[in-house]
Amino acid sequence: MTSFAESRDITPPRFDKRQNTQVFHGVTLSDDYAWLRAENWREALQDPDALPEEIRAALEAENTYTEAALKPLAPLAERLKQEMIARMDATDSDPPARDGAWFYYNRFRENGQHQLICRKAPDGDEIILLDGDRCAEGLDYFCLGDAVHSPDHRRLAWSRDERGSELQKISCRDLATGLDGEDVVENADGAIVWTCDSHGFLYTRVDEDFRTCAVLLHRIGEDPATDTLLFEEKDPGLFVHLRGARSRRHAIVNVSDHDCSESWLIDLADPTAPPRLVIPRRPGLIYDVEPGLDRLFLRTNADNAFDFKLLSIALDELSQASDPARWREEAPHRPGKAIFNAAVFADYLVWLERENCRPRLVAKPLTEPRDGAPFVVEFDAPALHLRLEPNFEFRDPVARVTFSTPIDPDRTYDIDLRSGARTLVKTRRVPSGHDPARYQTRLDWAEAPDGARVPLTLIWRKDRAPGPGPLLLYGYGAYGVALPARFDETRFSLIDRGFVYAIAHVRGGGELGERWKLAGKMAAKPNTFSDYIACARHLCALGLTEPGKIVAEGGSAGGLLMGAIANLAPELFGGVLAEVPFVDVLNTICDDTLPLTPPEWQEWGNPIEDRAVFELIRSYSPYDNVRAQAYPAMLIEAGLTDPRVTYWEPAKWAQKLRETMTGGGPILLKTNMEAGHGGAAGRFDELEDIAWRFAFAIEAVSASSS
Repeated sequence: MTSFAESRDITPPRFDKRQNTQVFHGVTLSDDYAWLRAENWREALQDPDALPEEIRAALEAENTYTEAALKPLAPLAERLKQEMIARMDATDSDPPARDGAWFYYNRFRENGQHQLICRKAPDGDEIILLDGDRCAEGLDYFCLGDAVHSPDHRRLAWSRDERGSELQKISCRDLATGLDGEDVVENADGAIVWTCDSHGFLYTRVDEDFRTCAVLLHRIGEDPATDTLLFEEKDPGLFVHLRGARSRRHAIVNVSDHDCSESWLIDLADPTAPPRLVIPRRPGLIYDVEPGLDRLFLRTNADNAFDFKLLSIALDELSQASDPARWREEAPHRPGKAIFNAAVFADYLVWLERENCRPRLVAKPLTEPRDGAPFVVEFDAPALHLRLEPNFEFRDPVARVTFSTPIDPDRTYDIDLRSGARTLVKTRRVPSGHDPARYQTRLDWAEAPDGARVPLTLIWRKDRAPGPGPLLLYGYGAYGVALPARFDETRFSLIDRGFVYAIAHVRGGGELGERWKLAGKMAAKPNTFSDYIACARHLCALGLTEPGKIVAEGGSAGGLLMGAIANLAPELFGGVLAEVPFVDVLNTICDDTLPLTPPEWQEWGNPIEDRAVFELIRSYSPYDNVRAQAYPAMLIEAGLTDPRVTYWEPAKWAQKLRETMTGGGPILLKTNMEAGHGGAAGRFDELEDIAWRFAFAIEAVSASSS
């Protein structure tokens, strides 16, 4: 395999090896690069300038090497970026959503990086409530979070992340003057729910370990230090999430880990009244809720409803929720048809369900007579994506949904829940032109080593040259996340160059329901890796590609997948794109002082207490299984202020790969010194990152063929 840097005199950085050992279950773990984890890492995540100079110099040396190695690809990366910009709707705008006398929407200005939050009266001029570009001026990093207008339409509470560390600030803007108040809430997660009187809002506090732990009430104009604590969860293994009910009468507090959940209701007319618990949490019970006018609706896996069912109970009977007789079944559990999202309107219950990777919308009337069958809204396509959009008007019987396929741009419809009629309210524009008829997409299936059928979404250009060609294979496979078969205009810069773009819906994800998720977590985690490799081999068997012409891509927990498959089957891949990869699994999950470790035990197991779990994770943790073999070219990305996958994991991995591998490469590490887990926040900055990845992918398969 030809290395990117073989023909250029570029030497990768080599870091000092400093002995560090730990003992678990009588096994000694040695980690020569543990020193890359700064002792003041918590401070450094919030203030990058606090990073010790020695570690900063090491990361910058890696960046310098990566920049030099990729420099010959700069013209290609720039062409790719300009192609992507040409496909982007420079002034993209959401279809307006009515709330009372106003229509609210978000849009971009031409050449703007960040959104504008806007409203207008039916016959009035546009009013820009918040200018994201202006807010970002002078900041190295800016990501706009929530922006929520008050019920009386006089104020806008808005949140933003200015470090990439996911610690957000919340300000409140007087919409008459356009000025923010001086009472700025710090260390929030960005969620905002207004009280009924518009005099305050609820938010979620993030603790020093970057865990959402409490819900507080902030009164407009008051010192945030005096905010009222409404709810607190002290278990470090659980996270607190906040959202507002569509009826705007309640705030919903969800407390969860990867195994169980419970919900509480806060009365927004009397927010300091004690929250009401719906059902106490217990192992294995997962549910979420949405209040209607007089009933509470529940999506749950109770009673072995592993693909979920929908129930309801009268709100005034909530204190008797433990009595099964009080609950009414709204949608039964049907194995293989996973209910994954639900919304409540005044007179209708709406949900999205997925069967064999195909989503559809279902609506059911809540008013008498209730004996009519729910009606189904389906879209005809080999592979597709559906998304429920926000709708402010609780009493309007209209659901807004966005439909797309991998080759068809988004179309947003308003669905009349009384008749099922569809009204098209927006079609996504591709200014440089896009003809879906030139492309083809389908859902295919690969067979895993244990006989499981693994779905694959495939996209390619119809006039692609016959025979094995380049292919990008994307994967994730964790937490029940279902990778959407949606339209993404950036992919066509690869597809138009002869690539097949493939998405491996491996076990651990939610594409085939809850059982698919469970079949790729805890002791079954290795299924995720073998599924992905089976997909790669299946694509070779179809004649679409061949070993060495596949570029693997995944991020975060999908980065773990990248590390595992690079260790297990490096010969299949010409290149690997690993974005913020979770690769130091054993060290991280064995360290209960790290903020996200206790919650992760429900996904991976607890290796501190369980020897079998320790040995299992030790068998697949990418950092611990780097071996003396040739590796594909790798582009590894990290974020200095990332609280989820801390910067030292990919940095250590890059060093160990170079130290151990016998050929192949290069191993390139790029750390964004001004961003976190989500990478660049501006839309053009994000396109630049994607362009460099695609340039790397094109070079990787070209180099492996030479």
